[in-house]
Amino acid sequence: MNRSKEKLLVMQDVAARYGSVPALRGVSLYVRVGEIVVLAGHHGSGKTAVMKAVCGLLPVTSGEVILAGVPVHHLPPEKIVTHGISYVDEMKLLFPDMNVSDNLLLGAYHRRRGGDGIEDDMTTVFSLFPVLKERQRQYAGTLSGGEQQMLAVGRALMSRPRLLLLDCPTLGLAPRLVRRVITAIAELKERGVTIMLIDQKLEQVADIADRGYIIESGRAVFEGSPRQLLAAEGGAKTFFANDKDAAES
Repeated sequence: MNRSKEKLLVMQDVAARYGSVPALRGVSLYVRVGEIVVLAGHHGSGKTAVMKAVCGLLPVTSGEVILAGVPVHHLPPEKIVTHGISYVDEMKLLFPDMNVSDNLLLGAYHRRRGGDGIEDDMTTVFSLFPVLKERQRQYAGTLSGGEQQMLAVGRALMSRPRLLLLDCPTLGLAPRLVRRVITAIAELKERGVTIMLIDQKLEQVADIADRGYIIESGRAVFEGSPRQLLAAEGGAKTFFANDKDAAES
C-alpha cells in the first residue's frame, strides 16, 4: 500500500452538541498518513469542535470517527490518547507549578510502565525547541507565552502521537516565535507525525500544509489545497450556504 494515500483519520457524517446547542452538523473529512491538514473558517464555525470530537472531549451524537480503521468515537479521551491522538488546545493547559521537564514527562504518562524511549523523546523535544532545554528546571508558569506554546506541543509529542491536533498554536505570539513554531510543525511532518491544524491566519501555514477544509456552521463546506482555501475562504461561506452536498469530501 502507498502509505501517502492511506487515510489515518476519517470523520464520517459526525454530529455533536454543546449541551442543547448543535456544534457539528454532519462533518465528513479525512487526513492521510503524513499530511498536514488545516481547518479554516471564521470564529465559532466549528473548527475546534471538530478537534474535540476527534479526541473525545466533545461527545459524538451520530456518525463515526475512525483512526487507522478503528472506530474511536465511543471511547473516553484517556483511551483515545492511547490509540495515538494528542490534542494541544489554544489554552495550553500546562501545570504552572511544575517545571518544564515534569510537564513533558506527564505527556508520557500512559507509557510510564514501560518507559522505553522516554529519554530519547525528551531529547527530540529539546532538539525541536532548544529553549525548553535551557528552561527545563524552570516552572512552566514563569515561561513566556511562546515558550508555553512550545512546551504544550512538546508535551503532546511525548505521547508519541500518530495524529497531533494543534488548535491555534501561533495565537498571540510575536512574529519571530510564530516562525519558530511553524518551522517546528514542518519538522514534525518530516519526522512522520500526521497533523491537523487550526490557525486564524491561514496564510501563515499555507506553505507547510498539504490540504485543508473550510468549516462553516458545523459543516465541512470546502476541501482543497491551502492556496485554494485562501482563494475560497472569503466567498465559500456564501457560495456553499445552501449546498447540502458541499460537506462531502
